[in-house]
Amino acid sequence: MPNLKMNTLLVTAGRSERVSQGSVNPVIQRASSLVFSSVKAKKEAAKKRTNGALFYGRRGTLTHFALQDAMVALEGGAGCTLYPCGAAAVANSILSFVKSGDHVLMTGAAYEPSQDFCNIILKDMNISTTFYDPLIGAGIADLITPATKVVFMESPSSVTMEVQDIPAMVKAIRSVNPEVIIMIDNTWAAGILFKALEHDIDISIQAGTKYIVGHSDAMLGTAVANARCWDQLRERSYLMGQMVDADTAYVAARGLRTMAVRLKQHQESSIKIAHWLAARPEVERVNHPELPSCKGHEFYKRDFKGCNGLFSFVLKDKLSDAQLAEYLDNFHHFSMAYSWGGYESLILANQPEELNAIRPAGKVDFNGTLVRVHIGLEDCDDLIADLAAGFERLKN
Repeated sequence: MPNLKMNTLLVTAGRSERVSQGSVNPVIQRASSLVFSSVKAKKEAAKKRTNGALFYGRRGTLTHFALQDAMVALEGGAGCTLYPCGAAAVANSILSFVKSGDHVLMTGAAYEPSQDFCNIILKDMNISTTFYDPLIGAGIADLITPATKVVFMESPSSVTMEVQDIPAMVKAIRSVNPEVIIMIDNTWAAGILFKALEHDIDISIQAGTKYIVGHSDAMLGTAVANARCWDQLRERSYLMGQMVDADTAYVAARGLRTMAVRLKQHQESSIKIAHWLAARPEVERVNHPELPSCKGHEFYKRDFKGCNGLFSFVLKDKLSDAQLAEYLDNFHHFSMAYSWGGYESLILANQPEELNAIRPAGKVDFNGTLVRVHIGLEDCDDLIADLAAGFERLKN
């Protein structure tokens, strides 16, 4: 689809006549066995099984092909693999390119399960990991060894929201070893607010659970790869049994159609609330990439096309257990739950010592309680009133 604007791509990508069969949305094709009409047809399907042919359920159906085609159009890669969740996308993308004795560089402020995967699974496979400060920039070159096979980024960082200087990092990595595979957890950008593959990143990974699905009712992982990595990522993920069911692929493809308008509202409300929080006397710092107080704000302004509803803020005081319970237990519109990216607002909190325990590099530089929020699609004034009531509870 040449030269289409992103909003148009979100509506039209992955809706070819082949996958839609005359309907507006792709068909839901649930299948394990896919029947061949003849020996000749079976042989032809076998030849094309890695290129969108109906061959076997684990290779995908028309429903899966529709979502994969859409993701490729949106992120600009050579192909897209689908996984049952974002953590599976991270783990299997890395496993597709490493073996015993290899070395991985992982941002030290990554999603906690990504770090645990390195510390437990990769360690047991004799694959070493070095965790680096997310703000290391071009200094990443000093950490590359002859055994380094994968550099893994996540920008903004989980919880603390540091934005990495990705162009400087990629340039430094390529100058040391052009063969290193560079991956990024690109979930925060929903694959469209930051175009990873245009920055010479090899694989852009998402928890499609978040903004792609958009309604907090399905788990999904995606990985869009460039041409040099696509064949290996596809085949090794296939051999590790990775796939999703047709119904999940369908709701994800449907979620793409409204993602632009949802992100626009998430962005508008989150920026308004971030500025409101920055003016509150209880708040030490707001970690929203749109605000200069967020580390790496200048890289966000240079590299990203916008933001979403997820950010964090640090209180001036560290709350006691009783204060924290009183604060979190009594919100009306902010629910306590993991994940984010749905239409609802969410809230969680971490104490600084908890974050330091899960950050092997780049320890936190604050002493107050950190609160992470996802700003949903509720009326912004209602959300501000809910947050204001929370601060009043702390006073009392």
